[in-house]
Amino acid sequence: MEGFLKKQVIWKLISKRGADIYVINTCSVTDFADQKCRNIVRRALRLAPHAFVVVIGCYAQLKPEEIANIPGVDLVLGAAEKFQMLDYIDALSKTPDKGMVRAGEVQRANSFVEAFSFGDRTRSFLKVQDGCDYKCTFCTIPLARGKSRSDTLENVVANAHKIVDMGVKEIVLTGVNIGDFGNGTAVIEGEKAKKEALFIDLIQALDQVEGIERFRISSIEPNLCTEEIIAFVAQSQRFMPHFHIPLQSGNNKQLKDMRRRYKRDLYAQRVATIKSYMPHCCIGADVIVGFPGETEEDFLETYQFIQGLDVSYLHVFTYSERPNTPAIDMLYPVSMQERKRRNEMLNILSEKKRRFFYEQHLGTERKVLFEAHKENGLMSGFTDNYIKIEMPLEVDALNTIEAVALQHVNSQGIMFASSLISVEQ
Repeated sequence: MEGFLKKQVIWKLISKRGADIYVINTCSVTDFADQKCRNIVRRALRLAPHAFVVVIGCYAQLKPEEIANIPGVDLVLGAAEKFQMLDYIDALSKTPDKGMVRAGEVQRANSFVEAFSFGDRTRSFLKVQDGCDYKCTFCTIPLARGKSRSDTLENVVANAHKIVDMGVKEIVLTGVNIGDFGNGTAVIEGEKAKKEALFIDLIQALDQVEGIERFRISSIEPNLCTEEIIAFVAQSQRFMPHFHIPLQSGNNKQLKDMRRRYKRDLYAQRVATIKSYMPHCCIGADVIVGFPGETEEDFLETYQFIQGLDVSYLHVFTYSERPNTPAIDMLYPVSMQERKRRNEMLNILSEKKRRFFYEQHLGTERKVLFEAHKENGLMSGFTDNYIKIEMPLEVDALNTIEAVALQHVNSQGIMFASSLISVEQ
């Protein structure tokens, strides 16, 4: 539901038609959450001054009173309460004072609520897991989302069938820590609790769902991305050759301080294993720069480690302090100017990695799911291995999977293709 709500809010804002109720889904991972929330509230009320404004999400769980004092906010709901949103909305009234707060302790968020996005016939985001039991020192997710818990395997499959009926071609499996799938669906065997199903069981079951052309795994921790999972994806006709695996640092001292559950050698092994099964596979990585205690030597070790990895792109995050996390009290903080410099260096490296990956596929044919078109007469989509494609618009090709010839990479780093070879309806 969260991804769907966020999408609908943005759509309403840009449509300039206004709405009766705006639901703003907030995040605590990225910086400046307060300012971003204020800006969106102001934009919403400019379009519809009498609309109700409801704020949910991680930031709402962590700092509900702070949000309630933002002018124009009528209701703030916590991690557990957001699922009773309609009950609270019925009792809302506009007041000039602070908004109503309904945000209890995060421990109340102890059950799984199913959700998947709809409204886009091309792709659906299917939530299979929520919360996290990991204790990374920089992260507020356990404080905002609660313990790891999952849907049942049977219900995930049932939701996949519902998505099939909507005509969707691709499902993206989402969650906070989806490789930990199975928590919250435990059954008791003797004296030990055993997961009802593992992530490998889930993807094997989903691979049998007829009518969905593509599945993608949104992100999976390196310690949970087992060779069994990699090998299964390699032989699957439905799971795409695309992994996004958080790295965070290529320096073992930093990984230890972050309380990550692996060392860099394990990460390198995972990348090598994926490439041994699928040389054409796209691999993305998350990296944090400027974590407390990261020296120039530490950063350069990370840079050189990534430079030597066969990864395809990076998502680079500048470390920002978060209240109630162990990292906020760590010694030797990195200056903001230095954090930004390191961020820029890794973003440049990411673009080089992406272009190199794209150029490896020049002159080849790959299947593309076309999902959008632009006003300049182009349509766009992604190959199975996540290369972004643009080519001249053919309306009948939208929401179909087509084999195309990859021709050249343009100045924006987008692959241009031509020659529609076949179309799968």
